[in-house]
Amino acid sequence: MPAPIPGLHHITALSGAAQDTLDFYAGVLGLRRVKTTVNFDDPKTHHLYYGDTVGRPGTVLTFFPWPRARQGRTGAGMVQSVAFAIPADALDPWNAHLNEAGISVRRTELFGDPVLRFDDPFGLTLELVATDTMTNSGAWGDGPISSEHALRGFHAPVLPIFSDDRTPDLFTDLFGWTQVQESENRRRFQAPDSDLANVVDLQVQERHPSGRMGQGTVHHIAFRARDADEQKEWQTALRDRGLQVTDVKDRQYFQSIYFRDPNWTSGILFEIATDGPGFLDDEAEAELGETLRIPSWLEADRSEIEDALPALTSPTA
Repeated sequence: MPAPIPGLHHITALSGAAQDTLDFYAGVLGLRRVKTTVNFDDPKTHHLYYGDTVGRPGTVLTFFPWPRARQGRTGAGMVQSVAFAIPADALDPWNAHLNEAGISVRRTELFGDPVLRFDDPFGLTLELVATDTMTNSGAWGDGPISSEHALRGFHAPVLPIFSDDRTPDLFTDLFGWTQVQESENRRRFQAPDSDLANVVDLQVQERHPSGRMGQGTVHHIAFRARDADEQKEWQTALRDRGLQVTDVKDRQYFQSIYFRDPNWTSGILFEIATDGPGFLDDEAEAELGETLRIPSWLEADRSEIEDALPALTSPTA
């Protein structure tokens, strides 16, 4: 077996207009836009990446802005919510900040940690979990939120599963994670030897209708492979267990393989992405995300692509 999966890499969701996405995730939540590029499979659509100072794996939330798409519906086969860790003393400042931004916030608690739950402008459910179990010295503070209170990285995204499928086995027997907590129908799994984006929550529920892809839904969830060799080992290990795994896809800033299975992933689209080469591969740190970057195989079409994409203006802190 390969070395255990060390944690989450990124989560990709669908949103509305690209400018509205930027205004909310950079202008309200204080994430850094670390890359402005295109959907390689649909290059006349933006692919926007948000994360910490350099887009460290485990901090990156990405979006395909689909302004003409209908509202999505969360259901079977879709990640239900995206959670970020914040410092334990940041709950009240965040609550006040979100209220000032006109966002309706619900307070709750999960496994002893206080949580702020709210929806983004497109209907995606977000959670801010107040905890000191996750640190990140690279949290982005050059925005509406100081680095003292800024989002640290992913906490525990909620993945719906069925009671009779093998998703828990995927995490324990293959990924090398451990179940660390359980409450009612929610089971928390944690990766070994990692201090960032190392937990997921599996929510066990009876059979329910499939979701509908659209604005406000998660497209896929990605886990880390340290390098291409480790990723290849995972591709082989998954195929050996009968899973249909894609060939390696070049995503410019990482390499990806994908798999989806009704038993092993409850129908959710999983990705395993390499840590490198990373977002500094084609931009200096001070300039991350400010200009449109497209892969070399699309450069010949740059003018046509730029004409099709909306202009973006970074929000003022």
